[in-house]
Amino acid sequence: MMTSPKFVFYLTCLFVGEMAQMSNLKKSTVARQESGFISANVGDDLTLQCFYEDFAAKYHWYKQTLGQKPRRISITYMYDKNGTFYHEFKNSPRFTLQTKAGENHLKISDVQISDSATYYCVSSSSFLFEFGAGTIVSIKGSGLNIPVSVHQSASETIQPGGSVTLNCTVHTGTCDGEHSVYWFKTSEESHPGLIYTHGGRNDQCERKPNNQTHTCVYNLPMQSLDLSHAGTYYCAVASCGHILFGNGTKLDVLDEVDSSVLVYFLSGALAFTTILVVLLTVSMYKMNNSYKASESQARSAPSTAHAEGHQEADNLHYAALNVNTAYRSRRQRDNTQNECVYSRVKQQNC
Repeated sequence: MMTSPKFVFYLTCLFVGEMAQMSNLKKSTVARQESGFISANVGDDLTLQCFYEDFAAKYHWYKQTLGQKPRRISITYMYDKNGTFYHEFKNSPRFTLQTKAGENHLKISDVQISDSATYYCVSSSSFLFEFGAGTIVSIKGSGLNIPVSVHQSASETIQPGGSVTLNCTVHTGTCDGEHSVYWFKTSEESHPGLIYTHGGRNDQCERKPNNQTHTCVYNLPMQSLDLSHAGTYYCAVASCGHILFGNGTKLDVLDEVDSSVLVYFLSGALAFTTILVVLLTVSMYKMNNSYKASESQARSAPSTAHAEGHQEADNLHYAALNVNTAYRSRRQRDNTQNECVYSRVKQQNC
């Protein structure tokens, strides 16, 4: 039975479609987003940046408030630079898009406390959605009538292998409703992320007598710390319709390897310096003795030579020799002069 041409055509179209879809999936890339923790004051303007290199079919922005599902803010198609907003962002003039080749930035004007959340830039092609690292936005403001405040210690320094307990103190004021506490961690080596949550628990709160203020203390114990635990830990509270972030606690874990290397280096430097000082001291001592010996010999040399001269003078003996010639004539004898011969005799005492 021969295959019909129509069936072959349909099969070919299906194969080509699948190949095109796989090609689009391979070309799509994760959007490069400005990750980390951003703090702004009420009324400021904030721009969240999102970059991409390869083209995708669509680009999105999502907002995730603590304890809630991500909510889509906008969508931008490849050849549509205006974009479309959704939900409560649709008619809000505070939210605008700044789009051009390779960029899809989200600008938030006149930020409010309700803008505190995590924002994700997303690229999609076919049925594949790729999320960026996410940017945590914390909005702060003074003078606002907010019955909740969050306090954290500034920093902690721990030895490797040690333990620490981070504290988050929450003052809820007259707000009696349940609240949730979240812990976030940010560092240079990793993207910000949620690490722990105290959800809907008020058993760690107490009310002071004659005071309507609720004070809640939440602890985050950590043990067996190493360098991977270093970073900044933020406490966030969702209570009474508001989300507030603490100022963050910076946790420093000392580098044990670097500390030991530094100790070895300093010990070696101290030993080398000590040996060098000893060698220089010995060398100076020898040079000083050599100089004194040379100076003493130079002074004693003239006196020794003078003494030897006197001694040799005392040991000299003189002898006069008169030579008479027996067979010479008288005239010759008269003309003969006396010749003196001096002989030096040196006497040595044995």
